[in-house]
Amino acid sequence: MIYSVIEIIVSVLLIIVILLQVRGTGTALFGQGENSFRVRRGFERTLFRSTIILGIIFVVVAVLNVRFN
Repeated sequence: MIYSVIEIIVSVLLIIVILLQVRGTGTALFGQGENSFRVRRGFERTLFRSTIILGIIFVVVAVLNVRFN
């Protein structure tokens, strides 16, 4: 039961972080973005790393949820 609650919380946080990233990219949603290389700095880097960490946590909690339920 506790894994399901944690999974829901992590998934909501993951959705929020992804939506914040999409909002910050401008018109790059459908591939119309610029083709040049950009360095992630500041808040954008934090969002990028948070997405990776939350994705890993989500997978681990989902596996634990299946394993122990």
